[in-house]
Amino acid sequence: MSDSPVHVDIRDVSLRDGLQIEAPIPLSAKLDLLGAVAATGVREMEATAFVSPSKVPALADAAELAAELHRFPGIEFSALVASPNGARRAIAAGLRSIEYVVSAADGHSRANVGRSSADAAALIPEIVAIAHDGDVAVEVIVATAWDCPFDGPTPPHRVVDIVTAAVDAGADRLAIADTIGTTTPRRVTELVALVRPRVGDLPLGAHFHNTRGAGLASAYAAVQAGVTRLDASIGGLGGCPFAPGASGNIATEDLVYLLRDCGVDVDVDLDAAVAAARVAQDAVGHDLPSALLRSGDRKRD
Repeated sequence: MSDSPVHVDIRDVSLRDGLQIEAPIPLSAKLDLLGAVAATGVREMEATAFVSPSKVPALADAAELAAELHRFPGIEFSALVASPNGARRAIAAGLRSIEYVVSAADGHSRANVGRSSADAAALIPEIVAIAHDGDVAVEVIVATAWDCPFDGPTPPHRVVDIVTAAVDAGADRLAIADTIGTTTPRRVTELVALVRPRVGDLPLGAHFHNTRGAGLASAYAAVQAGVTRLDASIGGLGGCPFAPGASGNIATEDLVYLLRDCGVDVDVDLDAAVAAARVAQDAVGHDLPSALLRSGDRKRD
């Protein structure tokens, strides 16, 4: 990286990706967690998802949660959608930013949204149009960008093709996601090198899981390769309910610890993030995988 300071935007996804595999918790507990995450200084949060309540019961209160987001000014909230109808519901609920996820692997795409990868990608122009008609930003996230739990390794050209389709449709942001936590820094560098030329000047983000212990190293490799946006979840909460073996998003506080000590500028306060992880752990009622929650920051002069 260059000698000039590098800034990375961290989007906390604990309220959506973090809670989606958990037993439903009350709206009041979600708001307590939201308040704790907001206190970290994070500027972006993925708040919920407008998807089938029967498939993801933990997020069935999406509209009710959206109605409370005005209490936290200064944060850009977004919601995940899986269909044009979900996009319309999110916009009607007041969200000003949505994410549409397209799996690059057919096996995961069918398990996740009930359609092939090509059919999911074919909806990108409609969802972008719905968002832009409502003056809402839209990000396309390519899931299973490296591996699929059903199909195995994902051919890189499938990721590049989806990214290209999203750019051509007018998406505002792009991201690639390691849905099951199998990638490594080498593979991250290789895929980012293929994707970045297709993205042009649009922001490129990445989403990693620490399932196999390489999530933080992969995130740093992504930053070195030019990625400027990273998703993370307070406490390392979360995983994909439609991807067997997926668990453990990279913890927001662990990522902040790493990036800060490597001279990368972030907006999140580390002590506040660890405090928020304690709130998350109390909310779900079980231990979370965060290293900082377990061991704390190193002592400093």
